Amino acid sequence: MNIKSSKEIVDEANKTIKVLSAEEVKSAYEKGDITLIDVRDIRELWKDGTIEGSIHIPRGMLEFWLDPQSSYYQEKKIGEMKNIVLFCALGFRSALATKSLKEMGFKNVANAEGGFDSLKQIGLPIVTKEKK
Repeated sequence: MNIKSSKEIVDEANKTIKVLSAEEVKSAYEKGDITLIDVRDIRELWKDGTIEGSIHIPRGMLEFWLDPQSSYYQEKKIGEMKNIVLFCALGFRSALATKSLKEMGFKNVANAEGGFDSLKQIGLPIVTKEKK
């Protein structure tokens, strides 16, 4: 069986989407110009925290929560979003998620290069996520 590797799929996605460097994300974040969406698993947020002010939408629910025609639509949780920037741990899952939202018709959507790790290293504020 000859399948594409996950790396190939991520590389292909990154060629078709907008990718922002950690510096670009930090600058836009500080100006209040973006809505950050963390697509990591909740256990990752419990373990490592998340970017202050980001919205958590698990990768498996992203398309459903953002689709007004879906029974899972989360208008109250999401509200009005500015330029959407997705991130995961290293930028791989969020690349695929960004491509998916672009295919759904979202215009202002980008992937944070290097994911949470790079955003944390560049100094974006981290908050802990408590288990409910």
